[in-house]
Amino acid sequence: MIVLPLNRRVTFKTSMRGFGRLKIPRVVRSQFKLEPTEVLKITVSPVDQIGVRESFLGKMRSDGYVTVPAVVMALLKKDKPSLDGCVLEVFVEPG
Repeated sequence: MIVLPLNRRVTFKTSMRGFGRLKIPRVVRSQFKLEPTEVLKITVSPVDQIGVRESFLGKMRSDGYVTVPAVVMALLKKDKPSLDGCVLEVFVEPG
């Protein structure tokens, strides 16, 4: 496998875990050699809502999880009681 630095936008789908966390897949982390110290621009969009997209800057933890800020969670929820288990389309690019 070729290891490249993250220099472009990467897209994947994942489900929202508890407490506003989402996981960056291992394949993406290893292919682009993502480090927990890197600042990333993360854009999330619920698959079932068209036109709803929010961006934030964040760091990945060593286990691959990123915590979505509470303000972004509130904007994504709209009329849903919770986003746990909701499928999100995630765009990750260098910050």
